[in-house]
Amino acid sequence: MQREEKKTYLILIFLLAVFGIPALFTTIIEPDGALYASISKNMVLHNDWLNLYNRGADWLDKPHLPFWLAAISFKIFGINSFAYKLPSYLAGLMAAWFVFKFAKNIYAEKIAYLSTIIFLSALHVIVSTFDVRAEIYIAAFAFGAIYFFERASNREKFSWALILGVLFAACAVMVKGIFVLITILGGFVIYWLINKKYKEFLKLKWYLAVLLIFVFITPELYALYTQFDMHPEVLTLGKRGVSGIKFFFWDSQFGRFFNTGPIRGKGDPTFFLHTTLWAFLPWSVLLYVAVFNLFKKRERYKMPKETIILWASAGITFLVFSLSKFQLPHYILLLFPQFAIITALYIADKKEKSLKSLVVVQSVIVLLVTVALLLLTFYFGFNRPILIAAILIGFLAIAFLVFKEISLRTLIGRSVAVSLSLMIFLYFFFYPSLLKYQAGSEAGQWLSVHKTNAKPGVFMYNDAYSFDFYAKGEVKYFYNLNDLQGYKDKRNLVLYVRETELETLKKAYNVQLLKGFVYFHATRLTPKFLNAASRAATLERFYLVTLN
Repeated sequence: MQREEKKTYLILIFLLAVFGIPALFTTIIEPDGALYASISKNMVLHNDWLNLYNRGADWLDKPHLPFWLAAISFKIFGINSFAYKLPSYLAGLMAAWFVFKFAKNIYAEKIAYLSTIIFLSALHVIVSTFDVRAEIYIAAFAFGAIYFFERASNREKFSWALILGVLFAACAVMVKGIFVLITILGGFVIYWLINKKYKEFLKLKWYLAVLLIFVFITPELYALYTQFDMHPEVLTLGKRGVSGIKFFFWDSQFGRFFNTGPIRGKGDPTFFLHTTLWAFLPWSVLLYVAVFNLFKKRERYKMPKETIILWASAGITFLVFSLSKFQLPHYILLLFPQFAIITALYIADKKEKSLKSLVVVQSVIVLLVTVALLLLTFYFGFNRPILIAAILIGFLAIAFLVFKEISLRTLIGRSVAVSLSLMIFLYFFFYPSLLKYQAGSEAGQWLSVHKTNAKPGVFMYNDAYSFDFYAKGEVKYFYNLNDLQGYKDKRNLVLYVRETELETLKKAYNVQLLKGFVYFHATRLTPKFLNAASRAATLERFYLVTLN
């Protein structure tokens, strides 16, 4: 790899890392991000690191590790957006580091740089920096485990690489559950079978590694046991006597896959095929071509045999996801490290004729994304549309004026340019404007500034997650008038209430309105809401009120 080319790649990686920083200072989005943030907040307020509570009730869904990481960050930096998002951002950088290390170790430095750039510039990684999905943690821990296990596979004896692989695998399990071991270990099993390395199945170190994974997840098992199995009287998931251990190993994993658990879905075998098409932009077309290329025996023989670990890990996980009855778009983020390396391997050594076609494909994608953002800019009605348009057009000009020749550098440079412009668009304009319509966070922040002694409460509304996080202290929930009337000390009580429930409140109390807020479900965007001319008709209203 030439010095100038390496310098370009280093600059692009640096820019992708730095451009992600503004997302740390943006508002946390509902529902999941704000829900998990409020659970972590309550963990710190009560100094209770074992029990997870939502709206004052026992909560059983996700494992503890993401909440522990957020709570530790709250302890250091205070309870705020930055502290909640920082661990996720660092996890993304850690995932990129393992992508680099794995690719450099198996292939070459050039593949390592390309893979890292592709990973950091993929759309769902950019979005996850903002909305803090658990999958970015899993991508980091799971691929870290794959990297260390691959290093350990080249050593006959028990090694520190194996211990680190076990630790990272255990962390991945404590983020999402036992199914992630399919992603981590499945690639190695298929690799050994294809290459007839049957002796690997007889090596004690691998069985010891699996055993140690279960030893290392004992903090999670202990927390679940003490909150649920020791207390069958606890009401969760609509019933009593729920075993936290059984939920962790079965209901949250196999229950969702077979659609027999308490949380169910419908499932579509093609769901992740079309999800990847937008989630892995601007690289998704090249990824699909690269995957198709893997079916050619001649192309597979060119690659080191260890490549099987990558495509087998991604393939078996993608199959499991596709067959599952419970599917969400962000699940696919777990496979982005593998996708990034597979894509990099495909584009790295293309000759001029093939490279020209790839540059054209990426240039079209760059143009289409930029045009889509320009249209959205004027459709949404931002305050400074001309500034936004100038920034988008400026990045487009850089993409085509700085990167002009038909080369791999141009392919990468233009693709990264549109990702950087997208990051600016999302972090500085779109998300801040969108979240003005997230009434809970707006109300919580207003209350923290203007009523510092207020005791925050929520009346007859279950999903006030962002208000729960941004209002100072613990938020009290009142599910009906009887709950509220039974609460004796109403001094300084300020209630967050939806307009439809305001009349119920007025029948029993003299209500004083402090401030109103507009609301739209930020993760369920519709054309009618996105259109500035028709937006008002889609909005609900919430209020902060006091009682006399």
